[in-house]
This record gives sequence, structure tokens and C-alpha cells, in this order.
Amino acid sequence: MYTHRSAICLTRLTSALQKITINHGRSECSTSNLKKGIVVGAYVDEKGENIKLTNSAEKVNQDSNNVIMKALKIGNGFLKKGKSRVFYNANEKYGTIALVGIGKEELDEKDFSDGVDPKKQNVRNAAAIGCRSLIDCGMEDIDLSSMGDSESAAEGAMLGTWNFQEYKKEQKPSPKISLFENSDKDEWSRGVVKSNAQNWSRKLTESAANHMTPTLFSKEVEEVLGNQNVQVVVHDKCWAEEKKMGGLLNVAKGSCQPLAFLEMTYSGGSKDDKPIVLVGKGVTFDSGGISIKPSSAMGEMRADMMGAANVVSAISAIAELQIPVNVVGLTPLCENMPSSSALKPGDVIVAMNGKSIQVDNTDAEGRLILADALCYAATFNPKLTLDLATLTGAMMVAIGGAATGVFSTADKIWNDVQCAGNYTGDRMWRFPLWNYYSALLSGYSGFDLDNIGKGKGGGACTAAAFLKEFAPPGDWVHMDIAGVMKSNGQDSSYISSGMSGQPTRALVQFILDISKQSS
Repeated sequence: MYTHRSAICLTRLTSALQKITINHGRSECSTSNLKKGIVVGAYVDEKGENIKLTNSAEKVNQDSNNVIMKALKIGNGFLKKGKSRVFYNANEKYGTIALVGIGKEELDEKDFSDGVDPKKQNVRNAAAIGCRSLIDCGMEDIDLSSMGDSESAAEGAMLGTWNFQEYKKEQKPSPKISLFENSDKDEWSRGVVKSNAQNWSRKLTESAANHMTPTLFSKEVEEVLGNQNVQVVVHDKCWAEEKKMGGLLNVAKGSCQPLAFLEMTYSGGSKDDKPIVLVGKGVTFDSGGISIKPSSAMGEMRADMMGAANVVSAISAIAELQIPVNVVGLTPLCENMPSSSALKPGDVIVAMNGKSIQVDNTDAEGRLILADALCYAATFNPKLTLDLATLTGAMMVAIGGAATGVFSTADKIWNDVQCAGNYTGDRMWRFPLWNYYSALLSGYSGFDLDNIGKGKGGGACTAAAFLKEFAPPGDWVHMDIAGVMKSNGQDSSYISSGMSGQPTRALVQFILDISKQSS
């Protein structure tokens, strides 16, 4: 039998629907499979009328005495893309079957013009929707069909069923989700690893600021990465003073919480290979400092360390996948708070490379701590440097939550980043690094740079131009992830509303692609 997701609770099934249940000679579902379900897919056209079961769905249908097709026939053969129908008590092994509309089997050229691979997105969304349907039915053990792409199915399931419930008195247990088919297990495992990494980033950024201070963030990273063959060193204020990190020290001094600077080393390549250096902004709470933010939604600034969260989570996945590269992760961690000791508008500070900076706006603090981190990154003689930061509200103004804004000094690296994002469903959009923006930051008589510069508009571009002044020699990429910090559930059904953890999987895929190019 079937019903739409809005009426899938087992206890509400009507006697009329029970009359079309196929019981295979049983009076009711055996107790052994009451909590076990399966998700299978069907290709559907845009009208939801022409339905074609996948091979796995057809097998389950046959094992269930053709119940799926019989029910669809009764329902006039109607199933929309991204919608599910649930069949109860129809199979010896599974107490509940969820059939999900994947979308068209053959896609048109126009379907590939949206910045992401639509086939993969369709599978991710279908997997998430199907698994949620079964969870709503009380299923604790779920088999999931690959629907032609086991990696994407794993991503949709793991991301789509994750919930932040860290502070709940009673937490709902997570269901066991397994691949239905025996093939493509390597791809499935890779999808699970990348999704778990993104979920860790989501957990870090959703955590309340008083539960995720620089010290607590560092402790959690030590515990996780320390068990994954990653060397983790937590530097303190004295070390930052020795390195003359004026940006980090001055931003941190307004808070009673001590700063930390995480240095993580994964040695998966040969000793002679130059490392890829990943740098992540780690402001664990950003009040704006003396240039204080409006109170509305200020609580969301607990996630102003998403760049750092993405870096540590990506390194976790890179280590678990044993990608043959050398990676160094650097995350400056601090709070940006107003107090009698806080950095003041108009103050002049000096970064690690000796450049003086007038701070016109203390809420433009991310670029100050990243300046020091990028200077330190140069000491590793990197193959390439990539930084991530929830850096500017201007990025949200420019493109909303549709994509990560990318600035790059190298066309090839930009293309690699774009391809990785297309593969993982994380749109990337390139912005300019013109000298026009650099000129807005310099030319002052009393100091080298201003942290916001002259003129109005183009805030994301001037911020990137500022970072360029401190980037190591060679290829460099800056990702402004402010726009994708939160998910509203519109673009991707498999990422629920809240902190998104994007683009963690794209970062892992980018490193994986680079390793293949080098081999």
C-alpha cells in the first residue's frame, strides 16, 4: 500500500488501504522486520506521469508480489520528482518500502547549466527524502538503493538524516543506513566519509559559542584528528607574540577567552612533495568588537569559525581516505568582543610580515587574523595555498546563498575548484582580483594598508585584495563562504536548515582530484 509522506505514520494507515497490502500469506508483518525499511527510486518525467523503476526498485517490486506497480496503477501512476510514496507490510524482509521520484533518467543539456551535476543532486535529494520518510515511520534499520550513484546516495542519506541535538535532554537515535546493492561499496564508503566530515563541520558551527571557545575547539580537534594519523599542535598567545602576529593578537585581546592557533600536519605524500596549505578563519564568536553588530541574528556569529571547521573536517576526511598528498592546516582561533581592552577603530597594528594596518572597522576582523595565518603559511613553501572564511556580508549581497565566492591567482586551480564543486553539489563562482581593489586599500601616508579601504561597494573584492597582500608566493585561492554559511533548505533537500558545513566535501574532492593529477 502507499501514502504520501504527510500521512506515513504506521498507526494511521486505514483499513481501506490495508486491503491492498500484499502479505505473502502472512496475516501481518513479522516482528523481525517492523523496524527495517528500504528506499528505492523511480525515474519520472516533469509531470510525474511516466514512471520507470530502477533495477533495484523492480527487484523489490517483484519480491513484493508487484505491490509497487499495482499501487501506482491505482494511484493513476503519479509520482513527482523529490516526493516519496510509502508501502507498508508488503515484503517479507522489509516492514516498509519508500519509493522516491529521482527525476528524468535522461537529462537535457540545459539541465547541466546550473553549476552542479544535476544527476548527482537528484540522487542526493531522493536518498535524503526517502530515508526521512522511513525515519518518520519509525524505521531504525534502512537499506538504501544506490539509484545509479552510490556515492551521491550515501551523501544524501548521511547529510539528510543528520540533526544537531547536542543540548537536548533526550536525543533521538540515528538510524542504521546501509547500501542495498553489493556493488559500488568503495564509492559508498567515500560518500559516507565525506558526508561525516561535513556533518562534523556542521556540529562545530552549530555549537553554542560558550561550548565552542578557541580552547574547546582545539581540544575537540586534538581528540578527533589525533586518532587519524594527523599531527596537531596547539599554539598559544606566547607563540603568536614570538611570531609577531599583530592581527590575531589585537583581535583576540578584547575577549577573556585565550586565543589558539592550530597547526595540523597530514603526511600522506612523499617527503619531497610540497604541502597544500589550508587556512581557515576561526572566530568562534564575532560580536563585531567596538564596531558592534546589530543584535538581530548576532547569535549566528557562533558560526564565524566555519572556515576553520571546514579545514579541520576536510583534513579528517583526507586522512580517513588516505589520500596520497601532504596537507598542512592552519586555523587562527579567537573571539572578537568589545571591552576596555578591545581593538579600537583607528588603531594601527602590524602584521607578521611587518605591514602596518589601520583598523577602520573592528568588524572586519577576519582578514586581520587571516593575514597572519597566510604569512605563516609561506614558511611551509606550499604547493598551493587555499583559505576559507565567512569573510564578508558583501558576498551574501552579491550572490546570496547560491554559491561560494572564489578568488584565485591561477586559472587552472580555479577550474579545479569549480569542477570539484560541480561534482559535490557546491556551486563556485569566480570574482576578480583586480588591482583596482588593491589600490583602494593603500596609498596612505601614515600606514601601509587600511582594513576596509576607500569608497563604497565591492566589499568582498576589497577583502580578497587585502588578503592577497599577505598570501604566500605561488598559487593561491580565497573562498568567501559567508553566503553558504546557512542552508535554508531550498537549494538542496538533503541539507536541512541551519549551518551548512559547505563546502567541506568540495574541498576534499579538490584535494582528491589534485592527488590524481600528480600520480
